[in-house]
Amino acid sequence: MSILLIEDDERIVEFLKRGLGEQGHAVEVAMTGSEGLEKGRQEVYSLIILDVMLPKVDGHEVCQELRLSGIRTPILMLTAMDGLDDVITGLRLGADDYMTKPFSFRELLARIEALLRRGGDYEVQPPVLVVQDISFDRESLEVLRAGRAIELTSKELALLELLMTSAGKVVSRAQILETVWGSSNDPLTNIVEVYIRRLRAKIDEGSDNPLITTIRGRGYRLEAKA
Repeated sequence: MSILLIEDDERIVEFLKRGLGEQGHAVEVAMTGSEGLEKGRQEVYSLIILDVMLPKVDGHEVCQELRLSGIRTPILMLTAMDGLDDVITGLRLGADDYMTKPFSFRELLARIEALLRRGGDYEVQPPVLVVQDISFDRESLEVLRAGRAIELTSKELALLELLMTSAGKVVSRAQILETVWGSSNDPLTNIVEVYIRRLRAKIDEGSDNPLITTIRGRGYRLEAKA
C-alpha cells in the first residue's frame, strides 16, 4: 500500500519509513504542510499519516483543505496534544482516526490496517474504465483505443489499470512498483521505465494524442482530458 507521511520530525520520519517499509508499504514523505497538501491533491495514496504541528500550514488546515478538494483518502492524524478538544477538531475537519505521541508502533499498524480495510469502500471503480478514447474492460481484459484493440501483457494491463484509476493524477515510481510488482523495494533497475515505454508504444500507436505524461522527478500521469 502507498502511504503519504506528512511529518516534520526527522526521527519519526526515519522510524516510520523503516518500520512501514518492512511491512511492505511504500512511504512518501512531505516535511511541511504545504508540501503534503500538494502531494495529497496531485497523487494517489491508500492512506495519509498527518502530523498536527507542522510549520506554516498545520495539520488541521491540511486535513480540511484535502477534504474540501474532494480527497477521500483515509487520514490518520498524529499529535503531541492529547486534549479532547484537539481530537474533536481533527475528526470534525475530516480525519478518520487520531493517535497521540508517543505511540506504540504495533498500535499504529493495527489502526492502519483497520483504516485500509475501511478504505476499500472509499471509491468503487466501474468494471469498464474509460479515459479519453481508451477503454479497459477489467472483466474481459479487453483494451480499446478509439475502437482499435490493443494486446497487452499482464504487467502492462496492471500498469494501465493503475494509471487509468488515477487519471489526471501523478503516480510515483514507488506506487507502480508496489501495485504492479508487489514490492516497494527498488530493484535498482529501470523496469518501470521499460514498461512505461512499452505501454506508450502500444496505446499511442497511430494516435496524435499521447496519453501518458512523464512528470520529471515525480512519476507518470495518464491525462484525463485531451
